[in-house]
Parts: sequence; structure tokens; C-alpha cells
Amino acid sequence: MNVLLSIRPKYAEAITEGRKSFEFRKSIFKHHCVERVYLYATRPVSKVVGSFKVGEIICREPKLLWEELGRLSGVSSTEFFKYFKDNDIGFAIEIKDLKVFQTPVNPSLFIEGFTPPRSFKYIDGQLSCMNINKSFKIDGTNSVGFKNRIEDSIVP
Repeated sequence: MNVLLSIRPKYAEAITEGRKSFEFRKSIFKHHCVERVYLYATRPVSKVVGSFKVGEIICREPKLLWEELGRLSGVSSTEFFKYFKDNDIGFAIEIKDLKVFQTPVNPSLFIEGFTPPRSFKYIDGQLSCMNINKSFKIDGTNSVGFKNRIEDSIVP
């Protein structure tokens, strides 16, 4: 099973540039068999910019999450604690096997009647028509302005 995760463009960029090794969430997937997370960068990008395999999922009090993983968060402590304000528990999703798409994809091409998820959406099989090739290794800026090493391209 896969998930489409809504994420603000600046955090998607931090992931695709390798500055963020964990994605922090207030809630987590109910289905524990999620294998791959597709990153939907919200407005103004509004495209799927990459994907990663789910590593470890850590559940802790936000203070403990920050102490343990803050250096891998890609965010400031101010942003982190503002996000988790009034939450007793937080989740950290480890980012493994990151794939950055050379050309970000409009999910409407693959998901009929697509509406962006508020947090995440299960998409098992719905993105299976994307062909991910590992033949590209280009340094530069992709079409959404993220500067990174492009390792993958998508051919719809």
C-alpha cells in the first residue's frame, strides 16, 4: 500500500535536497503496511515531486522527538514546536530510498477526480502507471525550482 502525503513546498524541498531525513506528523497511517510515500507539494506547486520508502516510524512526545531527531528534521525548533503545539504525541517517519522526480507529476493524470489530501491519502495502485527510471544523474534545478541531484524521471 502507498500513501500520497500533502506537504508544503519548502518542506518537500528540504526532503528532496536531503536536508530532512524524517517527516514529522501529528497523526500517522492507520494501515501499518504503507511501503512508499509520494510527496505531493501543495500550492503553488500542486504536483508530486518525489517518493520515499517508509523506514522506522517513531512515536514520542514532541520534546523527545526534537531531542532525538531535531538535527535531522530540516526545520527550526521554533517551527517544530509551533507545529506540535497542544499535541502530547508526535510521529517521525524515516525517509529511505528517496526518489526525486525529474519532472513533477500532476496527480490528476493518475487519480480520477483528484483532490489534494488534507494530510495523506491511501493510493494503492493508483500511481502504478508511473514509470520510474534510474538512468538520470543530473545536477541542477528541476521544473519546480528545487536544486538537487536528479536521480529519477517519470514517464507518464
